[in-house]
Amino acid sequence: MLPASALFNRLHALALPILDALPTLLTTLETHSVAILQAPPGAGKTTVVPLALLEAAWRADGKILVLEPRRLAARAAATRMAQLLGEPVGQTVGYRMRLESKVSAKTRIEVVTEVILTRQLQDDPALEGVAAVLFDEFHERSLQADLGLALALDAQQVLRPDLRLLIMSATLDAGRLGQWLSAPVVSSLGRMFPVETHYLSPQRAATASRRPHEKLQDLVPVIVREALAAHATGDVLVFLPGLADQRRVADKLATLPAHIAIHVLHGELPVEQQDAALRPAPTGRRKVVLATSIAETSLTIEGVTMVVDGGYARVPRFEPRTGLTTLGTEPVSQAAADQRRGRAGRLGPGTCYRLWTEAEFRELPHHLAPEILTADLSPLALELALWGAHDASALRWLDAPPAPALAQARELLVRLQALTPAGHPTSHGRALSGLGLAPRLAHLVVRGQEIGYGATACALAALLTERDILRPADGSFGPPDLRLRLEALQTGRAPLPGLLPDSAGMRRVREAATVLRHRAGAKGDIVPDVAGLLAALAYPDRLAQRETPERVRLVNGQRATLPAEFFGQQDVFFAVATLDGVAAQPRASLAAPLSRAELEEYFAEQLETRDEVRWDEATGRVTARRLQRLGALVLADTNLTNPDPAAITQALLGALRTQGIARLPWSEAAQQLRERLAFAHYHFPESWPAVSDEVLLAQLEDWLGPYLTGVKSMVELGRVDFQEALLGRLPNGWSQRQELDHLAPAHLEVPTGSHIRLDYAEPNAPVLAVRLQEVFGLLDTPTVAAGRVPLTLHLLSPGYRPAQVTRDLRSFWTSSYFEVRKELRGRYPKHYWPENPLEAKAIRGTKKQNGL
Repeated sequence: MLPASALFNRLHALALPILDALPTLLTTLETHSVAILQAPPGAGKTTVVPLALLEAAWRADGKILVLEPRRLAARAAATRMAQLLGEPVGQTVGYRMRLESKVSAKTRIEVVTEVILTRQLQDDPALEGVAAVLFDEFHERSLQADLGLALALDAQQVLRPDLRLLIMSATLDAGRLGQWLSAPVVSSLGRMFPVETHYLSPQRAATASRRPHEKLQDLVPVIVREALAAHATGDVLVFLPGLADQRRVADKLATLPAHIAIHVLHGELPVEQQDAALRPAPTGRRKVVLATSIAETSLTIEGVTMVVDGGYARVPRFEPRTGLTTLGTEPVSQAAADQRRGRAGRLGPGTCYRLWTEAEFRELPHHLAPEILTADLSPLALELALWGAHDASALRWLDAPPAPALAQARELLVRLQALTPAGHPTSHGRALSGLGLAPRLAHLVVRGQEIGYGATACALAALLTERDILRPADGSFGPPDLRLRLEALQTGRAPLPGLLPDSAGMRRVREAATVLRHRAGAKGDIVPDVAGLLAALAYPDRLAQRETPERVRLVNGQRATLPAEFFGQQDVFFAVATLDGVAAQPRASLAAPLSRAELEEYFAEQLETRDEVRWDEATGRVTARRLQRLGALVLADTNLTNPDPAAITQALLGALRTQGIARLPWSEAAQQLRERLAFAHYHFPESWPAVSDEVLLAQLEDWLGPYLTGVKSMVELGRVDFQEALLGRLPNGWSQRQELDHLAPAHLEVPTGSHIRLDYAEPNAPVLAVRLQEVFGLLDTPTVAAGRVPLTLHLLSPGYRPAQVTRDLRSFWTSSYFEVRKELRGRYPKHYWPENPLEAKAIRGTKKQNGL
């Protein structure tokens, strides 16, 4: 390692803005165990600060851990620091990440990805031999960074008060962070050259597609060509959300002049291709770098003076309601857009082309929500359990993990047998943590090894941690069948015509699978046909069943697109590993079939066999089936020949509760009885029960249930004696039935001897509708309710048309009758129209029929 004086001379020769803040930072860390460094992009904090801390007295011989959110950034930072020391990577400065490390006994600065810190803390909570942990790019607020900081703060408080923690951020509110940690804030100026910013004109934006991928493939190549034409020198950095976008844009830029090279840049590229994208173009040549959001921070790409920002990023979103994590293309935040813009001004004046209007920029959120508020928390929940933090609030969080999402994550871990129902880690859970994988995939490897498919499980877990290794030649969505990926790994060739294997991706997957096989002690060959079973072990909450040729239903009831054309006709059950799109109707982008027998064998404890008696609206009757279910999936469905009669009754009652009392097939007599009972309740509520729709519906089971034995359909309801069912509600039984005939008789005998039906539809005014000739001689208005309520008489013509309505019959005879007689006598001359109705004889029929 360089002597201290030579090292500082070399650092000062860089003339980076961070150098001015170093004295204050070093002094602060002498007296404080936690500090915040706010330094804009380009200040030099990533490479200069760790090297400067090597000479701090408090470090003694302890290591400095530098956390980076991405593997590419970790490797680049370690390489740059080693160059400044004049050493190869792996000497004083090394790096460590999943499946790759370059460290030695001499290493004093380790640049690590964030998950590595979590593993080191779990293995050694005191972090023996570590003097400081530097959280670089903390403003990105990854889940692992938040977790790592929470655990490190806990370790510092309990075991290592001398451990230094330095949080370095470019855009995060350092004041808020400092107040939360009660820590001093050291600020540095940035080195940002002026950047001229161009927005889309409203006219151009109006003609662009509203679909992100179409907009990008149409606009980006045009804007890149315009930028290259407008500037004779300098390279272009293009921000695109995903690899498919990179491929589409690269294809459209293939006709650029030969001296302009096209590079892609993402985390899964081989190191040599990453280095080629980062290096300056040779003299006389230019380059266009198509990058994902990986290039927003940490990395300096030599030669870039122009940025074309597509304005989108691929963002995982966890939906607690469905338990699904989908990967969607979303607009970036203002902070991310400014970070991207700044890449054009890192080494000199630059230009930024934004593919949105200035008005649209103002509508972008200032920051996206931190991952801890939107992600699947199962990895965090397992780490907290292993740490012994049964209550997450016992740790310090800038943003606490949401309780519902954390509870759901713990439920999944219990399902994976990683936690006990009480929340304590099991031996299986501890085994999962040692594989360096997310809990689902670690469970897949361990259980796959137990059932004899260890090599296949390791290969599948490696596949699911990397980008897809197959893509269609036409750029469309590839077939989702996971078996095809395993076949490609096995043979090294495309499993179907029209598919292009990603050789670099397959190399990475094979390397990862080899490491996993070593860790798990797995042997044997890859067996593609067990992909569905193994994926089901990792994603038991994403088991699915074919519902339509285009769609499947997941075990939680959610639906997802999975076209049957990609699978065999016999494939009914699936395990879905990856979902894309919106949570309302996601697309199953990676899945594999499994058999009913496999479900019954490996998920036996979750199977439920029950008899289901329910109302079928389509047929209008109760159906009875015996179902074997796994959540929302139906593995078997058979008709029941002798269902429980009580269950049938309950299903029918449930249908009636939904459809309402009016749906009952009331007979005319039953309807009149109900009206008579309503009349009695209206006038004597203390002794007569109500019979309104609301009351009858609320008491449906009590009054109607006993009469539904043997009834299975609405048609069969017609057999029910609704009169008897209504009368059965009377509290005083038979005596009250007799009283009803007295208070509200169904019929009234008129002077001719006819028994005329009374209408109680209006309980305050019951009606007697009778032909006028049948009540001659009846002087006073009849009453009901023990004489309390006079009837409303609808006096009818011989043709049964209303001639007069009255509640005072005597007054009618002496006054209005004569007008009615005058009007109707000419119309009905054969009928009796006496001059004195008070003394006339009541008759039925014509005068001739009565001998008049």
